[in-house]
Amino acid sequence: MKRIFPFLPISVAAVLLLLAPGLSSAQQSLALTWDQVKAKFEAANPALRADALGVDEMKAAEITAFLRPNPTASFTMDQLYPFGAHYDPNVPGVRNRPLSNALTTGSVSYLYEREHKRDLRLESAKEGTQIAGLQHQDLERNLLFNLRAAFVDTLQAKAVLDLARADLEYYDKIIAISRNRLRAGDIAQIDLDRIELLRVQYEVEIQNAIVNLRTSKIQLLQLLNERTPVEQFDVTGPFDFSDDLKPLEDFRQVALDERPDLRAALESIQQAQTNRKLAQANGSADPTFAVDSGANPPLDPYVGFNISIPVRIFNRNQGEKQRTQIDISRNQQLTEAVRAEVFSDVDSAYVEVESNIALLRPYKAQYKAQALRVRDTVTYSYEHGGASLMDFLNAQSDYRAVQLAYLQLIGSYLTAAGQLNLAVGREVIQ
Repeated sequence: MKRIFPFLPISVAAVLLLLAPGLSSAQQSLALTWDQVKAKFEAANPALRADALGVDEMKAAEITAFLRPNPTASFTMDQLYPFGAHYDPNVPGVRNRPLSNALTTGSVSYLYEREHKRDLRLESAKEGTQIAGLQHQDLERNLLFNLRAAFVDTLQAKAVLDLARADLEYYDKIIAISRNRLRAGDIAQIDLDRIELLRVQYEVEIQNAIVNLRTSKIQLLQLLNERTPVEQFDVTGPFDFSDDLKPLEDFRQVALDERPDLRAALESIQQAQTNRKLAQANGSADPTFAVDSGANPPLDPYVGFNISIPVRIFNRNQGEKQRTQIDISRNQQLTEAVRAEVFSDVDSAYVEVESNIALLRPYKAQYKAQALRVRDTVTYSYEHGGASLMDFLNAQSDYRAVQLAYLQLIGSYLTAAGQLNLAVGREVIQ
């Protein structure tokens, strides 16, 4: 018999072979935490990666903005006679010399930019890169909210599915009790039939919960750009709430400091001011310096120097100066609009979180325990003939309604917390 693990005894190798499928399945179905989901999203989401490349494009534009003008070189040869005879009396017998009176000239010129035009172009390009980077952060902020919402939906669907399965398991015990009571003659056949018929409601709830869970996982996989089968993908995390909520002013201040769209709007004002300075600088005349050298026939070399300055009788940059001045005011107004939106977003999300906490507190402190106690008490009475079938069904329905409402409120709280994180600009509530 050939050993698969030659360095191990046969019995140990057999045990490993038996455990291998289970280990592989456990690795495949390893549940991801929120931090792991977030890390995979930031590394693999195509929309986020494409936008990051746009920031790199803006960074590359800084190189172009700071380029110097290239010098211009020219060479001239004039006074040629390629088609006609030119007689030179000093050279007997020669009737055609086309280059005898050729005038050669070479020159190099360079445009000198005044008023720090290159520096201002570079500064404006850098500010544009910063704006693009902040806009990228704002895109990530919005996409993370979508990711967090899908993550919460998945946790809620798992909790609802667990509740539905637990309810079905409990209901099956009641069916078994009812059958015992039927055999004992405590209830009629019609009562047992009614109880068994109501079981289909629990089966429907389980199937609906399975569909909701798969749908939420599919949304997560899309955001993660993941091709893992739904059956092998899972997430885990706390599905609960915290009633420790900081004052509203704290969240407002964090939003003013952290919101990337507000920071981008402030940076746009700075860029508009830089563009205004650049427009004014472009209104100045730039001289062109040139050095030329040549030789007059027969061989009489010379050197020359030239400076040319545009005569700005008509200033063609006034419109750009006015446009950039208006652009400063426009960006200032847009910044005020973004600041007002920040306050509105934070206040609305804060009220939503506060409302969900106010509803969850009595559920956690009182309603859940009461519903469980009522159901167990009525079930015990029904089992011993002290309660009617209608009493039991009502108690079971109330218990399911309270438990399901609590899970839905938890989901609403976590979604509202994600909305508050979105409004603030970073995760202030986990």
